[in-house]
Amino acid sequence: MKTFKMLSVEVVQDEGVLPFPLYDGIIINQENSHRLWVLELFIDEKYKDIMEQWKVEKKVLTARVVISYPGNEPASFIVAVEDWRQIGDRISVLMKGRLKRARSKYAEHLLEELLEDGFEGDELLEQFETGMWDRPKLRRDQIPPED
Repeated sequence: MKTFKMLSVEVVQDEGVLPFPLYDGIIINQENSHRLWVLELFIDEKYKDIMEQWKVEKKVLTARVVISYPGNEPASFIVAVEDWRQIGDRISVLMKGRLKRARSKYAEHLLEELLEDGFEGDELLEQFETGMWDRPKLRRDQIPPED
């Protein structure tokens, strides 16, 4: 088994990406024949209703997780919520699933947005390098505000 620090996690939905700000998180590669991974998120209790809904529905989710270093490209996992527990004013959520092998193409999409914004030359390079380090949300991944 190998354990890694989870720095951020978000769930991809039809309407965009739903981020879950972490107080703490770990991800475990069980290194078994089923190639299973365990994700444990320590998040605000305001997310308990959606976690309970996903658990009851046995909903299959795509989670994007940044592991170990902020500059790492998010790894995609196909997961389901196994369980969650209340701990004070926070919840601990246990998800299990498998690593999705496809690349997210974050770099290509970031570059596309920067070009659409009119950046070029040295300024384009600087914005791209900053974006690859900071990993801002791309416009294509934003959940539109409700009216």
